Amino acid sequence: MTARTTRRPAAKSRIAAVGAIAVAGTMLLAACGDQTKNGSTNSSGSAPLSGLLPKEIRDKGVIKVGSDIAYPPVEFKDKSGNTVGIDPDIAAAIGKQLGVTLQFQNGTFDTLITGLRSKRYDLAMSSMTDTKDRQQGIDSETKKKVGEGVDFVDYFTAGVSIYTPKGDDQGIKTWADLCGKKIAVQRGTVSHNLAKAESKKCTGGKKIAIETFDNDLEAQTRLRSGGVDAGSSDFPVAAYAVKTSGGGKDFQIVGEQVEAAPYGIAVAKGNDQLTKAIQAALEAIIKNGEYNKIISKWGVEAGAVTEAKLNGGS
Repeated sequence: MTARTTRRPAAKSRIAAVGAIAVAGTMLLAACGDQTKNGSTNSSGSAPLSGLLPKEIRDKGVIKVGSDIAYPPVEFKDKSGNTVGIDPDIAAAIGKQLGVTLQFQNGTFDTLITGLRSKRYDLAMSSMTDTKDRQQGIDSETKKKVGEGVDFVDYFTAGVSIYTPKGDDQGIKTWADLCGKKIAVQRGTVSHNLAKAESKKCTGGKKIAIETFDNDLEAQTRLRSGGVDAGSSDFPVAAYAVKTSGGGKDFQIVGEQVEAAPYGIAVAKGNDQLTKAIQAALEAIIKNGEYNKIISKWGVEAGAVTEAKLNGGS
């Protein structure tokens, strides 16, 4: 669920992590006991970093988190309607350090930054890639200033993958191979931007037919029905879909990841105290090992970070 535009060298495939992700999915209900229907809550105990928060948030005891909760295994609803996944687990651990509840609120991905500006949310945490354009409030396609921008606390690294119906890749290995074919993507994501950029390079009138959807699950459904030739999403999400959709019989990942870049927790510009509190809490759970336990539970160790960087994206 990212929207990156500057291409970087291809990242080495993390196929080895796929099996562990699938196993983690089957352990979902047992592993996420501290989640609620509204998001992640901190457990009882000391909150060593609570004093870093702005007083109004500390008094409320809640940080509102905007998220597009339809992107398994990063954030999604389990069978009981609880918000679960990598992001909610990390948020719960951060909340424990700060003595507050990080409460997830569902929204479409391309409206989350607007929600920060309007103060509907305090944070946005939704597999959102930290980019200079987002930091500066620049539209990634038009390069025009559209807002004040946001600050990011970086917490994970992921690339982007293409997937096709299993056993029928139609010769698709790279983005260039999509010329003349149809792809389903989530609107406003890196996959969407890459497809548009690649289509402009296609020759002989063979553009990429791009179908966009509000969330990635809808894009997967379109591919499953045979309406398009391929889909694309962040690697953890693509890997999870490959291992779980149709019992592993629906999709396959093709080619290597591209665009490896950091996911960031977004905070509206000017909220420096909240940004620093989130950064300190993330750094604390990295150092105490809780972060690595979460990452390992979901089988995505290859994307782990070793420090909580601020605005580390390019």
